[in-house]
Parts: sequence; C-alpha cells; structure tokens
Amino acid sequence: MFVDIAKIHLKAGKGGDGAVSFHREKYVAAGGPDGGDGGKGGDIIFKADSNLSTLADFRYKRKYAAEAGQNGGASRCTGKSAQPLIISVPVGTLVKEAETGRIIADISDDEPVVIAKGGNGGWGNQHFATSTRQVPRFAKSGNPGEELDITLELKLLADVGLIGFPNVGKSTLVSVVSEAKPKIANYHFTTLTPVLGVVRMGEGSSFVMADIPGLIEGAGEGVGLGHEFLRHVERCRMLIHVLDISGSEGRDPIEDFEKINRELEVFSSELSKRPQIVVGNKCDLTDEDEVKRIADHFEALGYKFFPVMAAIAEGTGELINYVAAYLDTLPPILKYEAEPKPEIEIKSNNRDFTVRVENGIFYVENCDWMMDVMNRVDPDDYESLQYFERVLRQSGIIEALEKNGVTEGDTVNVLDIEFDYVP
Repeated sequence: MFVDIAKIHLKAGKGGDGAVSFHREKYVAAGGPDGGDGGKGGDIIFKADSNLSTLADFRYKRKYAAEAGQNGGASRCTGKSAQPLIISVPVGTLVKEAETGRIIADISDDEPVVIAKGGNGGWGNQHFATSTRQVPRFAKSGNPGEELDITLELKLLADVGLIGFPNVGKSTLVSVVSEAKPKIANYHFTTLTPVLGVVRMGEGSSFVMADIPGLIEGAGEGVGLGHEFLRHVERCRMLIHVLDISGSEGRDPIEDFEKINRELEVFSSELSKRPQIVVGNKCDLTDEDEVKRIADHFEALGYKFFPVMAAIAEGTGELINYVAAYLDTLPPILKYEAEPKPEIEIKSNNRDFTVRVENGIFYVENCDWMMDVMNRVDPDDYESLQYFERVLRQSGIIEALEKNGVTEGDTVNVLDIEFDYVP
C-alpha cells in the first residue's frame, strides 16, 4: 500500500539523574562528595533511506521513544549517555510539527537530522559542595527529553512531473523513456501509486520523471482522489502535460488541458506557474489535420508541443532531449527550509525566580518555567543565544542579577547551566 502521510509521537530520552555519594576510603578522612553526573538522554534522529518509497511502516507503529541516560555513580563516575534512536524515512520526507504545521526538517539528502533532543544529565552532588555546605545530600535530576507529535509528509524528489487525465498514456510514456516498469492497461480510472523513473541521457547525465496519478476534473472538490497526490509534483522543476489528442475517451484534448490546469491553480497557484510543455499522445489514432490544429493552438499560447506515439516510442527521443536541455536552465529541485521555533512569550504572571549568591556564583533558582527556554537554546548558535539574552531581560533576571552586584566575568548559574556574565 502506498502511504505518503503519517502522524507519529516522539519522545527523546530523559537525562540520567546525578548521584548523591561520598568518598569513603580507609585512612582518608572526610572524603567529601563524589556523586557523578547523569548521562545524556538519547536523541531521535531521522535519516533518509533510498530503499524506502512509502511511509507505510508508520501506519503500524506510531510511538517512538529513545532510551534514557544512565544515572551517575560514585567516585565521580558519569553515567553512560544513551544511544540515539535512528528512524529511516524515504528520501523527500517533510517532518512537520503536527499542531502548527511548522516545518522541522526536509529529509532530502544523506545528512541525518536530530528531530527531538535528549535531555541533559543532572549534576551529581560533587558540584554542590561549598565552603559553607561541605556535605551536600542532594543532586539534580536529569532533564526530560523533547516530546512532540509530528506529521510526516512524503513529497517525491522528481525533476519532471507527468500530469493529465487517466488513460492518456502517462504510464506508457514513463515506461518507454525510463527504467520504470509501471502496470499498464486500458484503465478508465486513475492508478493509485505515483511512479518514479530515471531517464538516462548518457554517462553521468540523468533526470527523474514522475507519473502523478489522481488529478481529474473536480479534484479540488474531492472528486476521485482529490488533490491527494499533487504534493508529489510540488518539487518538480517542470511539468509535462500529456493529452490524448485522438479523443478516444470522448473528450476534447484542449478542454482536458484547461480543466487540469484549473485544478493545478486550485491546489497551488505557484505550481500552476511551473514551466510546462504539452505532449500530444496517440497521434496515430487521428489525422494529420487534427494534430496540426492542436499543435497550432498550444504553440500560439506559448507552449512547446510534441506529437508522440508513446506505445511504440515514436517522437519520445526528441521530447526527452528537449526536456534534458530545458532542465539545465532551471533551478535545482526545491528543498524546504526548516522553520525556527516560535519564541516563548514571557508573561507577567510567569516570572517567578530567586537569585542567590554563594562563593561568587550567582544562582538563579525556583524558575521551572525556564526549562523550556533552556531546552531550546543552542550554545553554538548566535541567534539562539540572542534569544536567551532577550528572555533573561524580559523576565527581569538580568535586573535582579545587577541588583545583587553581578559584574562582568562573574559566573551565573541558571538551572545548572553556567555562563559568564557579559553586560
């Protein structure tokens, strides 16, 4: 079964808890706290697999959870970090936040993408010893991993999309010009699965052609498959509109062209503006005057027209050579950019925190609301750090630190994350 959309739940691994432990050794008095830190929870990583062509596996398993990090141990032993959970998806899968539709990632190449981050491990009690608190009997729990519902949406990576009414010869065309072997018969209804074929133009030169089913008149109102499969032509760099110019189905090919293009416009105005050429198939079943009439009509509208007999590969060579040359002038296949997470709004009734100064370190405590903010901050990303600074200012934390005497270079600790204060 071809499945191109699925909704699943992800839960990254929880960080391991820090340990409460004290060094005990013969002849060593007051060994002190030596509880180790917890290990990091497992990330959930998505990776493209070219051997997959459908999201069918996600119909049967909808919940994915990574392992938790190991708890810290005695003798300052850090717990083992959990291995990431790697989920394979077809090339061209969009990962979206289910609730908002925000694009998290476009899995279109070999680069693995972290979709849900595991929680950091908690600190052991070795970190909490001070001159006034030499026997800390507490440690920090590990942070929870990210948890979210996502939608997977497969958008095939094809250079050229074939569109047109059922039974006009799209499957036949893709079978004779590429390596694809779709099931071909005299159907009066649409096929149910998109077909991808690689068209090889010579050594080191090829492009991908997709036969996209399901587009008929009234699809925008839910007729037939509706617009279910049109997502697969959204990446296409150009479209080939296949027409049955013999009228063997009792339809006028010019009217067919107009109807299909109206459905494209309903689905996506951007898609309807994609470069399009017209192929008049089954020209052996009509006379030359009719072929010329139709060719003159489309060329007057500015479309390149190719009469072909796909069943015997007549005229397909000239068509494919033109398509390959045209593709060289077009931008590469569309890749969707990930959309940033929306910033958390710091509301006036959600700013509770306390500032405590101990041994020159400024501890910001009792601010559990900051947990979501800290989980979003990437210390290696400049924009992320700017966002973190804005949150600190909006919430009043910077002002409170300054009232407590913080100066440049002092250490600030927020939920066990330490950084140097820079005014």
